[in-house]
Amino acid sequence: MLFIMVDLFLDRVLVKNNWDQDELNTEREIIGTLENRILMLFFACAGCEKCREFVPILNDFFKRLKDPFYIENPALLALVYISLDQTEEQQEKFLKELHKKSLFVAFEDSYKKELQAKFDVINVPTVVVLRPDGSVLSANAVDDICRLGAADCFRNWQEGAELVERSFMLNEEYDDLNLRSATDPVRRLKYKTEDDKRRKKWWDFWGKGKYEEEED
Repeated sequence: MLFIMVDLFLDRVLVKNNWDQDELNTEREIIGTLENRILMLFFACAGCEKCREFVPILNDFFKRLKDPFYIENPALLALVYISLDQTEEQQEKFLKELHKKSLFVAFEDSYKKELQAKFDVINVPTVVVLRPDGSVLSANAVDDICRLGAADCFRNWQEGAELVERSFMLNEEYDDLNLRSATDPVRRLKYKTEDDKRRKKWWDFWGKGKYEEEED
């Protein structure tokens, strides 16, 4: 049974991962933040080495898709951290490393366990991706985020969510180079090189452990 994705957090409290940790606790705020967006639910914990290794990859992925340089309408994507940390201090430490435009569920909120059960999250890190209608687009997008990078991964999500409006297309697909600054080629090469290094390092770490576990 499908549900509207916004309904997942109606009558709940989401917190902005900014300095003041502002709360979104009204129906209007929740709808304004999540409606008509692809939602990434990031399940992780500070005590997990693979989670800590994955955070820089996720941050860069999310940064690029929230940057108007890369995407025409960056507002149509949201990231919510669902903490599986054992203590509030661990969660706070982890949040300091997470992108500042992400959201999170408060440590004391038992709803975290309900979400973990709802989406059958057993291992971490896990990134559950939801369409705007609430259906699951990816049960765990960690591998895709690492292997494909922002452009290809998001293009697959866009097609899977059937969000094909021009405003939701990646800017790098546009051909009008006159709209770009003279530093664009250098910036792109810098991002590509850094992205490739980070993804390769983390994929080697993640993939090796993953397949060793399967062989055991």
